[in-house]
Amino acid sequence: MASAILGVERSLTGRRWRPRLADDRAAMTLAQRLDLPEALARVLAARGVTADTAGGFLEPRLRDLLPDPHRLADMERAAGRLADAVEKGEAVGVFGDYDVDGATSSALLARYLEAVGARAAVHIPDRRKEGYGPNAPALAALRDRGAGPVVTVDCGISAFEPLRLAAGAGIDVIVLDHHAAEADLPPAYAVVNPNRLDDASGLGALAAVGVVFVAVVALNRELRRRGWFATRDEPDPMRWLDLVALGTICDSVPLTGLNRALAAQGLKVMAARGNAGLAALADVARLDESPGAYHAGFVLGPRINAGGRIGAPDLGVRLLTAEDPDEAAGLALKLDALNAERREIEKDVLDAAFRAAEARDGGSCLVVAGEGWHPGVIGIVASRAVERFGRPAFVIALADGVGKGSGRSVAGVDIGAAVTAARRAGLLVNGGGHPMAAGLTVEEAKLDRLAAFLDERLAGEVAARSGAPELGVDGALGVGAATDGLVRTLARVGPFGVGNAEPRFALMAGRVVRADVVGGKHVRCIVAGGDGSRLKAIAFRAAGEPIGEALMARGGPDLHLAGHLRLDRWRGREQVQLVVEDAARAS
Repeated sequence: MASAILGVERSLTGRRWRPRLADDRAAMTLAQRLDLPEALARVLAARGVTADTAGGFLEPRLRDLLPDPHRLADMERAAGRLADAVEKGEAVGVFGDYDVDGATSSALLARYLEAVGARAAVHIPDRRKEGYGPNAPALAALRDRGAGPVVTVDCGISAFEPLRLAAGAGIDVIVLDHHAAEADLPPAYAVVNPNRLDDASGLGALAAVGVVFVAVVALNRELRRRGWFATRDEPDPMRWLDLVALGTICDSVPLTGLNRALAAQGLKVMAARGNAGLAALADVARLDESPGAYHAGFVLGPRINAGGRIGAPDLGVRLLTAEDPDEAAGLALKLDALNAERREIEKDVLDAAFRAAEARDGGSCLVVAGEGWHPGVIGIVASRAVERFGRPAFVIALADGVGKGSGRSVAGVDIGAAVTAARRAGLLVNGGGHPMAAGLTVEEAKLDRLAAFLDERLAGEVAARSGAPELGVDGALGVGAATDGLVRTLARVGPFGVGNAEPRFALMAGRVVRADVVGGKHVRCIVAGGDGSRLKAIAFRAAGEPIGEALMARGGPDLHLAGHLRLDRWRGREQVQLVVEDAARAS
């Protein structure tokens, strides 16, 4: 076992600081062959990048990674039916999910259809009234609005009964999804899902918006083959990559391979502010710099999500498809206000869920439920529970004898498959997901049986990653080495997310010279190095926690601090700031 970074075997949060790079020679080879800075070479080598693959990793290009769309099972059939609808002047129904992936998927398909002269009728379900996934009344309503085919995006793979009813009513349903599939497929006209058991495309890591983008490319190609663009302009699907990047980043799929290219190129499109809705949302959020993965995931995404969480499910799609800047500005303000309301609701549910979790003993996963918890925030609360307790977590909102739950996982533990298995075992009304996130509906009477089932089902995977908790660290730095030049160099490894972790460094023996609490729960401080250099730092949600108490202690010992280095922009000034994730006493 490699020595712990700075010898930290047990930090203030009980974690061992594990070096992400197991063999320094791989970094030395990269640095020498490609003339790269040592820190950059270490980060790349720790992510498995070699001298031969570094070029494609640092400059990912869609033309190198985008596959033939027909590699996905049923894609040719789906594109043919949609092309028929365009040619015949049929409207196309779009049934989307209420999260960011669903909103961006719906907006992307709607924008493309309108660009080729077709009409899209979009429906986003109400989380409380309709629940997750397609339902027969909504599909029938889309038909009544004039839709010929109906496309389900980011949902549908487990909607057996609603799609059976739709087929019986003569509705051609096309499923564009990415969630875990079973051996049997729902009775739809076409089912495009890279996670179908019989799909050999190798694209199972795509978010739903990535699947929809590939479908748009396939449809565009089919319309070109039929001569549809002989008398009209042919749109370039690349113009909507900002939507693809946003949905991909927010859905926590691995940012590797094609996903990395979609995110990287899409962020460039987003920076051009061609989407009126995203531009308005950036203005409301006071985002005055080129957006990165952090801004997509933690600034823009939560605001788009807020509508679906707090009772206005179509606001996100309306914003992302808005053409008029004034309309977009109004929608952005509404979403911003809903996001503020969401934060207050989240705090109440978070406190209650943590109390319930702390009352439970052990187990491979957490399953907590509460009456009156708002179903719109349970996914966020589940994510916070994973951070706090270090294991998969399911948070379930109970109302009228039924629970609507959301689960989040840790790397290496597939909760999507576990939820699918629970549904097949008769423990769920509905449910599905992917390895890192899942949703479910359960009768309250079956809640204890469900918890036992999930605990047993996930035990092996959780045990396989058990042992002393660890924090992966890319290297150690003196306080003075944390410069803006280093931050800009490391940015070349982005966009960061699942599968491409943001670089994390340990700062050696810093002395906290000033600290205060901001925002009620965040600890902000100034750290000084032995050479007199100083660095801003902030520890989010740390007030009252061991890290926060150590930072706030007057005259306390020097601390090793682990976290991410970022540029903090304020009133036109840029300063390097450490976002503290962990701390350990230096002596």
